[in-house]
Formats: sequence, C-alpha cells, structure tokens
Amino acid sequence: MKKVLILANHFITIYAFRKELISELLETGIKVYLSIPKSDENDYFREMGCEIIETPIERRSTNPISDFKLMYKYVKIIREIKPELVMTYTIKPNTYGGIAARICRSKTIHTVTGLGSVYIQDMWQKKIAIVLNKIGFKTATKIFFLNDHNEEFYKQIGIINDSNETITVPGSGVNLERFKYVESLNKKKTIFTFVGRVLKDKGIEEFLLAAEEILLEYNDIKFQVVGFVDEAKYVTLLEKYQKMGVIKYLGKRNDIPSIMEKSSCIVLPSYGEGRGTVLQEGAAIGRPLITCNTYGCKDNVDDEYNGFLCNVADVQSLKNAMMKFIRMSEEDRDLMGKRSREKAVKEFDRKIVIEKYMEEIKKIL
Repeated sequence: MKKVLILANHFITIYAFRKELISELLETGIKVYLSIPKSDENDYFREMGCEIIETPIERRSTNPISDFKLMYKYVKIIREIKPELVMTYTIKPNTYGGIAARICRSKTIHTVTGLGSVYIQDMWQKKIAIVLNKIGFKTATKIFFLNDHNEEFYKQIGIINDSNETITVPGSGVNLERFKYVESLNKKKTIFTFVGRVLKDKGIEEFLLAAEEILLEYNDIKFQVVGFVDEAKYVTLLEKYQKMGVIKYLGKRNDIPSIMEKSSCIVLPSYGEGRGTVLQEGAAIGRPLITCNTYGCKDNVDDEYNGFLCNVADVQSLKNAMMKFIRMSEEDRDLMGKRSREKAVKEFDRKIVIEKYMEEIKKIL
C-alpha cells in the first residue's frame, strides 16, 4: 500500500480546505498519515481512516529552538513511516517539512497557501525565512501556488527558480454541495460580514473603522465578525467595538454557510491571500463580495460585477465600497449575488482543484 504523509499546522487547515482530497486518496487505496497538532477534532480524520501523528507547532512563534525541534520531529516521522510522498501546507510545514524531506530524500508536493506576515509586513525575519524556504523547496517534486503573484514573488526573492516544477490552481476551491446558492434571507436589512482569522493582515482594523464611520450616517446597518482571534491584541479591540455597538462578534464558527446565507455581503479587506477561500465560499452562496485589489483577493471579484474592490489598508476606500453596496437596489444586489454564484461554479469548484492534485500525485506514485 502506497503511503502519503501530510504535514499541516492545524486541524482546520486540512478539514476546511482538503478533506475531500484526503477522501479521494483513501478511496484510491492510499494510506494517509496526518502530522498535525493535538486537537479533540482530530478524531474526524481517524474515523475516515487516517493515522494521526500529533505534532506540536508554535504557529506564530519565531523561536529558533522550537523550529529546530519541529524539523527534527519531521525527520523522525518521515524516517519511521517511509512515505512515497510528503505533502506540506502552510509556511512552517512547507519550510521545515521541506528541509526534513530533503534530508530524507523524500518526494514532496508543497502548497504555498499564502505569503504570511513575515513577507507581507516585511518583518526582520524575512531574510532568514527566505534562506530556509530556499533550502526546503530546492528538491521539491512539485510546488502548488494558489495565484500567479505568489509564484512570481517566490522567484523574485530567490526561493524558487525556473528549474522548479510549479502549478497554479484556483485556491483550495469550494465544495459547491455544502455552499449552495441561497437568495438573500434578509433583504430588508444590510448585513456586512467579515469572515476570517482576526489579525492585522486580514484588514480587521480597516473593517472596524469603516463600520464605525458608516454607522454615523446609517444606524440600521449591521456588521459581523466571524473567526478565531489569531493575534491576542484583537480580543480587547473586538470587545471594545462590540460594547460600542459597532459590531457583533460571533467567534469561531462551524456553521459558515448558514451565517453567509443571512448576510448581505461578505467582506475581506485582506492585504493579500493565497486565494481567499472565504470569498469563494461567499460567492458560492450567492453573495456579493468586497475585498482588496491585491493578489489572491482580486482573483475572486470582477469589480462592480459580482462585488467591489478597494485599496489595501485604506479605510476610506473600504468605506466607499461598502457605501456603494448600501445604495444599491434590491434587484441589483440579487443580480450581483447570482453573478457570484456563476463565477464560483465556473472557476472555484473544489473538484477542479482535487483533479489537479490527484493527477500529480498519481504521476509521482
């Protein structure tokens, strides 16, 4: 039996975006091993037939000792399992899993799910990250990117070059059966919903400030924030804006389709995405989108056709986009939502992405 080892930084990274791919692997008779941090939710994959290797990862830490321990752990796992293929997702598994796989001379497929704060914010660790990424990616069998910009960026900073085999897919795709088209359930209300991890790079600050300004003019508009807080400082900030009556914070939720159905518009003013899965999910539900005119975000929106684009880190630009939506007629909102669904069916179907991965996996195995 062929063995595939998947390295990821969190249960949700696999569950939300790749469980259908894992199901496909299992159905073709491949033994799947998952190296992810400990979680009560991991039983979901055990019941599917995967073997779970609980591996601690300090996702936002820059401690070199803990990172070295992670790399050593990956080397140990690969040597014990001896998989025919190692697949990695997100920055630390890509980097340290890539180095470990290189040490063990394992075939690898890396997926660059986004650039991460270290590159987006040009943090001091950037030079170190580039060197480590370059080492980890040098012998990769295949590298998947979710948008063309990220691939070009990796080439510009020297992580990869023309000798690396790459492929671009339209994000992680959307399960169109789970995210079904539903006409707006609250046509008499305007509800803007931010869905995503709550951290600076997702544009949460701009969303809060724009919402506060809009409520000075329209007191009947609703603003929601959905997602787990990924930077501690935003716990206090969300509490502050909720007490002010600007937003309603719904926390981390598993009923995203239901929340989107009750929303008028999905907003993600991110500084950059791999491909912005929540935007694709919102499109599949049939909701207009508002996001930034930048890589991984703009790929999901045809401006003024199925949503609006705004400038990155620009409160006024985001506010203007939301004001355009507020002033739209009910008929135009419905039309914009239908266009979103059409775009999702044509471009974002998860089956398209799974087929690309399976094609490459079968070649390797």
